[in-house]
Amino acid sequence: MNATAPSRWRRTTNLAALAAAGLLALAGCTASADVATYDLPAQSARYSFQTETNGVKTVWEYTSDRPTTPDAPTSQPCIADILVKEPGPCRPEPLIFLRYDLGLNLDNTANADGLHLITVTGYYQERLSTPPTVTELRVEASFDGGKTWQPAITQAGGQNMFTVQIKHPKRDEAPGGVGLRITATDNAGNTVKQTIPKAYQLR
Repeated sequence: MNATAPSRWRRTTNLAALAAAGLLALAGCTASADVATYDLPAQSARYSFQTETNGVKTVWEYTSDRPTTPDAPTSQPCIADILVKEPGPCRPEPLIFLRYDLGLNLDNTANADGLHLITVTGYYQERLSTPPTVTELRVEASFDGGKTWQPAITQAGGQNMFTVQIKHPKRDEAPGGVGLRITATDNAGNTVKQTIPKAYQLR
């Protein structure tokens, strides 16, 4: 969230929610935590924001500046409107979140020794009135616990959606399962890099 105060630039965000959002489709879990507020310069700048939840590391890089007009619907006000006295204009940050369809079997595994398709979709907070478009997605897979990474074939589909083709080894060549490392970029230059050490097992 972006909000202005009379004498400073303040950004308020729910740290756990940001980290968990990319994992909801994968883990089916919810999270809550204290809200953190911190001061940043008023001018436009490039920022990096990092979180780690249950071993999953997410790094966002994005450009932000002081809003001059509000950009949040009245039905979903900014957190700063509740927590900050006279916050001024407010808008969500243009963070890219990732949703996964891993195409797993009923036992949450994937077949070994063959090609496997997954779908990755980028999305933004609903309160962002004019979200950018995700233009590039790179996916790497690891079968040795993150020691080495192999690029996967990625193809753009619908809006912000990409199909990924992963070549699985034999099961005994990936006893710890499959790790994923995903990097997405949008047409505004914002990026997200998410590393999932163990996304699923092979059978």
